[in-house]
Amino acid sequence: MKELKFGKPMEIENESMHIIRRELEEMGVELPEEHAFVVHRTIHTTADFDYAKNLVFTPHAARRGMEALAAGTTIVTDTNMARSGINAKAMERLGVEARCFMAEERVARRAAQLGTTRAVVSMDLGAEEFPGGIYAIGNAPTALLRMEELIREGRLHPALIVAVPVGFVNVVESKERILALAEERDIPAIAAMGRKGGSTVAAAICNALLYRAGGR
Repeated sequence: MKELKFGKPMEIENESMHIIRRELEEMGVELPEEHAFVVHRTIHTTADFDYAKNLVFTPHAARRGMEALAAGTTIVTDTNMARSGINAKAMERLGVEARCFMAEERVARRAAQLGTTRAVVSMDLGAEEFPGGIYAIGNAPTALLRMEELIREGRLHPALIVAVPVGFVNVVESKERILALAEERDIPAIAAMGRKGGSTVAAAICNALLYRAGGR
């Protein structure tokens, strides 16, 4: 039986990244250097190599996202799970804050009054408080659909859109629509096309950009 060794966290992460790069090479997958580190981090988080082909980037999205983070731009997420998964020390290093409105009482109250979802109301609040923020959506396709409306209305101008909700209803369509709008309006965007994604993926992408922007 093979002896299993325990290592330090960074040693384990480095070895994991080495395995990911090696297996991608064995698959014949070549990733553009400008966003390979984002794909690697997403695969590291999920152990799912499908993200090597599912993650789509608008031109220079990774670089522009890092520039926004280096400037201290707030990250708005659609779940507290995603917010919790974004590395606090990496954010502190750059003066970045992560916000999620979903669990706030005012959101529940307004959603009930309007007969809509908390995700929709959360995006409305985001547009009011952080119109130029980074929006990391890992759960609610309705958040992406509302973002599309807010952008077209001129109320929201994201510094970066991370569009990675997971599921079956409106998920594929919402990603396709927000990506098309991002390309049309020259808004940086990273999307996980298809059904896959989730809060952990949203956090992983944010972390990849934070780490690189912070010099890690």
